[in-house]
Amino acid sequence: MRILVLPCDGIGPEIIQASMSVLDVANEKFGLGLTFDYDDVGFTSLEKHGITLRDETLEKAKTYDGVILGTQSHADYPAPEKGGRNVSAGFRIGLDLYANVRPARTRPFLASNMREGKSMDLVIMREATEGFYPDRNMSRGWGEVMPSPDMALSTRKITRHCSERIARQAFELAMKRRRKVTAIHKANSFHMTDGLFLECVRNVAKEFPEVQLDDLLVDASTAHLVRNPERFDVLVATNFYGDIISDLASELSGSLGLAGSIMASNIHCCAQAQHGSAPDIAGQDKANPVSMILSIGMMLHWMGEHRGNAKLQEAAAAIDQAVDKVLEDPAKRTADLGGSLGCAAFGQAVAQVLRG
Repeated sequence: MRILVLPCDGIGPEIIQASMSVLDVANEKFGLGLTFDYDDVGFTSLEKHGITLRDETLEKAKTYDGVILGTQSHADYPAPEKGGRNVSAGFRIGLDLYANVRPARTRPFLASNMREGKSMDLVIMREATEGFYPDRNMSRGWGEVMPSPDMALSTRKITRHCSERIARQAFELAMKRRRKVTAIHKANSFHMTDGLFLECVRNVAKEFPEVQLDDLLVDASTAHLVRNPERFDVLVATNFYGDIISDLASELSGSLGLAGSIMASNIHCCAQAQHGSAPDIAGQDKANPVSMILSIGMMLHWMGEHRGNAKLQEAAAAIDQAVDKVLEDPAKRTADLGGSLGCAAFGQAVAQVLRG
């Protein structure tokens, strides 16, 4: 099985390198038979090719069994017409990676940002190919326009097809967890777009009578995440809402740096850390690679499920356990968690535990 590795920008190369030290051990220990190819995206690609993401890179990615994508500094890219293509969005559209799966959980041995006694173990299923994002809601052109210097308009796209398939992913995941789905929306204001999304979720729910469905307005959901996070199991949301509440949930559970993430279609999967590129600490060995390591574990689990490969799923579970084992020791944490290890050393510590 072939994996395409794209380090990208900022701390991306560092957390990728640390994570690959873990994946190399898993590959050998579990006999996964993985091989790795590297390519350029982001600023490196811009310097070499005049664009942050080439079409040929996307086409090549389709031939791989998985993709590992580092962090991107797209806010610092030049305009799209000058080569500044949003790498994540390019992959989500190019490979139809419609399901952005973002778990958030507390750990008893790590401080969270919640009230004492509160805990969290949830997954946010975020639709990633349409919505309020102007770079992915038009087949041609851009979803924002400025009719005058004093007026800007944005177009939101919500389709039955995309709403139903992300809802189905949420219910299928809930069947493997605590069998509850919460639909996040704002149908009281966005009557047609969120109304369509909510209608689709409710229709799909009929296929899963074992799963409890409720729904919350997006603003109310933020309050419940703070006050009563235990009520949530799987949350399903459109792109914009899912982006915001997943950051909130991860930060409440401890840190964005502690939460894995994958972008997946029915045939492709890409591991990508939840957090940004942190250019202010790039190249200083200060980054926390936990999110990237866990994301790679999630990718292996996805590959194992879709290929019926138990070894991949065993490796994924072992990576999760190894990360937690290292984090249990305060002396082996990175600086953002009060420890003294650098990015590379943390990766080596996880690899050592995984090796046994």
